[in-house]
Amino acid sequence: MGALTHGSLVEYLLEEAFEVAETIETGAGEAELRAELGDVLLQVVLHARLAEERGAFDFDDVARGLAAKMIRRNPHVFRPDGSLQDSFPATVDEIVRKWDAVKLAEKPDRGGPFEGIPRDLPALARAQKTLDRAERAGLAPPVPEPDAGPPVEAPASPGPASHAPASGLPATEEELGDLLFSVVAAARASGFDAERALRGAVRRYQGSRENPQLPPA
Repeated sequence: MGALTHGSLVEYLLEEAFEVAETIETGAGEAELRAELGDVLLQVVLHARLAEERGAFDFDDVARGLAAKMIRRNPHVFRPDGSLQDSFPATVDEIVRKWDAVKLAEKPDRGGPFEGIPRDLPALARAQKTLDRAERAGLAPPVPEPDAGPPVEAPASPGPASHAPASGLPATEEELGDLLFSVVAAARASGFDAERALRGAVRRYQGSRENPQLPPA
């Protein structure tokens, strides 16, 4: 395994994780899901093996650490010895409060509500996670953008770039970013996942272009 490093394996870990997500979202079936989960587990095993070769930790250490963290961060579910509690909180809000209190006790010097959100998350997912944290911290959500007019239909095929804004679209990339962020906030308020929704739209577009319906006879 001398040619492998943690860094060289990152792209495969991300790819396998997204393949699990796609398998779930497209309803590909239990057998395929089992196989894709195995591929993700293989990435965990490989990273643990690389660390074991350095004498840092091994797979058993990873599993023990995970079990300890689950018990520590879920006192509403587990007793300190790992056995189940006799009763559980009645609401999700109470569970979230307990979870946040434990995490704060673990890291009292946390720099702010957004610390720990991975910078490399896809932008829509990072926006949604940011809004989740903001709500739990009691911060105000972004102000929705005013109606930008009727939606603009995407061209059938990409054409030359144009510097003139299309009708109904923001004039600058910064304004577009603000608009997208407000769309994520509106989606989240309605219980939607913007990242998952966009993945689905891309899949539908790809499918319609790869397998176009035949015109009626």
